[in-house]
Amino acid sequence: MEAGEDRPDAVIDTELLAQRYRTLVEHSPDGLVVHEDGIVVYANPAIVRLLDAAGTDQVVGNPVAQFVAQRDLPAMLERIARLHRSGDASETAEMTLIRCDGQAVDVETVSVLTVWQNRLAYQVVIHDLTAVRRAEAAQRRAEQHFTAVVSQLEEGVVVIDRDGRIESINPAALRIFGHEGDDLVGRRIDSLPLSLLDSNAQPLAPTHHPVARTLATGETISRYVFGVDRPDGQRRWLSGSSRLLNPDVPDSPAVSSFNDVTEFRASRRQLEYQATHDPLTGLANRSLVLSRLATALGVDEQAPVSNVLFIDLDGFKAINDTLGHAIGDTVLQIVAQRLQRSLRTDDVVGRIGGDEFLVLLSGHTQPEDLDKLIARLRHSMAEPIIARGHRIHVEASIGVTSLHPGDSRSPEAVLHDADLAMYRAKPATSDNGNLGRRPNDSHAS
Repeated sequence: MEAGEDRPDAVIDTELLAQRYRTLVEHSPDGLVVHEDGIVVYANPAIVRLLDAAGTDQVVGNPVAQFVAQRDLPAMLERIARLHRSGDASETAEMTLIRCDGQAVDVETVSVLTVWQNRLAYQVVIHDLTAVRRAEAAQRRAEQHFTAVVSQLEEGVVVIDRDGRIESINPAALRIFGHEGDDLVGRRIDSLPLSLLDSNAQPLAPTHHPVARTLATGETISRYVFGVDRPDGQRRWLSGSSRLLNPDVPDSPAVSSFNDVTEFRASRRQLEYQATHDPLTGLANRSLVLSRLATALGVDEQAPVSNVLFIDLDGFKAINDTLGHAIGDTVLQIVAQRLQRSLRTDDVVGRIGGDEFLVLLSGHTQPEDLDKLIARLRHSMAEPIIARGHRIHVEASIGVTSLHPGDSRSPEAVLHDADLAMYRAKPATSDNGNLGRRPNDSHAS
């Protein structure tokens, strides 16, 4: 076969290839122009639409500079000046085009030096960035809105990266930490000038803080309580939560949010204290003493409470009747103080009503030690009390009942037995009417 016989097929193939290229260019969503010597010689439908032109004739034949923002012309000319051979392409660049209606539109372009109708020309592919810019603007607005909202929250918010560094912190968190006006971004949480505490006020290492567990495991942790000792000496209690900022991102930072519950915690503790303590003397009240006694009775091994003392002030009714309740209250307060001074730290002393007190002696107490303690209590009670100019003498009757491992009595039964022992100890001249009662496993002093 002669070589010339192949030429018709080659020509046909070239024409088919050119037709396919023209079809692709005509239907491309990206704009495409060709300019030669600074004049546009070709424009596809996409660029005609992008430039808001009435037709191709409004683009082709015009200077390419007519459609480029003035500030972008020098950079464009510099890019195409570096193209020397057919097939050379410029780097991708962003620029602004000026539409036929005078409106600006941001685009991304690539210029290629190519052969156009047997002459070198610049073919430019143009990608409309309008949707991208719109999305970027929407994201900026969302970020600005988010930043504005977070900055106004009363709740502290801190974003912490994988290395334990603060990526962002809102004003409320700075205020809670005692660093209002400071910039803590970039600092590690273990280098902050404050101490972390657990819910029991024990030192808490940053590596044991719940946010560290969130970073390590991705776990969301809610409603944990921790404390911070601030540089100004204040201790604040916080209720917090921690979660990953972007759970779908492997290296996501964690966000810790927390509320200052110092006042609430103090109020709750105050309410708990008021519910379990006598308002006049500050001693444990009947409810708390019986609760502690119930706990001691529930132990099978060595009982944490060895003896229960029931203390009654002899002749106290006469003090109230002759000197008034205000002086009677003062006497009760002084008696309470003397009881606390005479007992050990682990012993529990409470006022269970009127002039009656109950003492829970902790640990094992030898009989001789118990006798010495009772003598010391009676002596302390017998010391004169000076109240509003009056010198008052008070005697105390003390009844004792012992507890044993596995004691099957109820707290009320133990109280009853100690009460009986106390009545046995009262002097015959006292105003009690129950001298004949006898306790079980109890003795009077």
